Amino acid sequence: MVRTDKGDFVQKLVKIDRPILRIPTLAIHLDRQESFTFNKETQLFPIAGLVAAELNRTGGNPKPATPESSTESNEPADVHFSPLKTSTERHHPYIVELIADQANVNSPSIVDFELVLYDTQAACIGGLNNELIFSARLDNLGMSYCSVTSLINSVASPSALDDERCIRLISLFDHEEIGSTTAQGADSNLLPSIIRRLSVVGPGSEKMETAYEQTLATSFLVSADMAHSVNPNYASKYENDHKPEMNKGTVIKINANARYATNSPGITLIQEIARRGKVPLQLFVVRNDSSCGSTIGPMLAAKMGARTLDLGNPQLSMHSIRETGGVYDVDYGIKLFEGFFEHFGELEGKIFVD
Repeated sequence: MVRTDKGDFVQKLVKIDRPILRIPTLAIHLDRQESFTFNKETQLFPIAGLVAAELNRTGGNPKPATPESSTESNEPADVHFSPLKTSTERHHPYIVELIADQANVNSPSIVDFELVLYDTQAACIGGLNNELIFSARLDNLGMSYCSVTSLINSVASPSALDDERCIRLISLFDHEEIGSTTAQGADSNLLPSIIRRLSVVGPGSEKMETAYEQTLATSFLVSADMAHSVNPNYASKYENDHKPEMNKGTVIKINANARYATNSPGITLIQEIARRGKVPLQLFVVRNDSSCGSTIGPMLAAKMGARTLDLGNPQLSMHSIRETGGVYDVDYGIKLFEGFFEHFGELEGKIFVD
């Protein structure tokens, strides 16, 4: 948040596209433990640099951070009074300088900021035949990319929506890994409120008291979150008949305890869409003696009552700093979602459920 010359406060998005911090682990030689454990309060501090290097940068005499207020100023006292310490007092001044440079402002104008650390190493293609993707945050940027690209592709033709009676919509949420209970998370009213507003845009629909409910009843939600590929080093962790493989198609996720929202009518629909696009699909069911992750699918299905199916492209090393996915699965995911946007309106009326 930046204070402007006019006294307004403006939000700016910054990205420092180089590695400035690193969290070092303790060498295994100094602490041989069977499991990798650490204290989040005392052992996860990032290192930003060395004191000697900072002294060299500042000429050996770094200026101490001082409040902006001054008793010598002729301006009213309330102009310089700060309820909190300034940003350069609360944080290393050079960090604030880097942020200010990215925002194209000066350091004193920065009121507050939120930073998220991420792996700056670029994704790359690997494998003997260049069939693998090595990247951070495939979960869930992988399916987000497929969704955005397929939506754009589905309306590329000028006549793509001429006979369309449905609204093609994607929704990308924050904070799925920490519960989704935020203003921009899936457990917010963001998606329901948007659908409610869209449900009354048609002629005469504003007079229908149940337009929103009818819209949900005829809608279909695809919860697209990356799936687990079989790990050959831990093959026993997977159910014998459900071992998805990378580059063999998008995975439909099923769970009897409703950790995933998939059911038979949904499988029927997505299978028919995949058949038309010649997109291979796989099924995944977790072992009965294993824990199971979840997605925002069941959460949104319960909130809106819309038909829902969980799927995702298979990957290895989910939630690690460097994940692994299949190159061809990206194309499969895009083709599958394109088919969903293009054919749902027709197929929806052909699936009958009592």
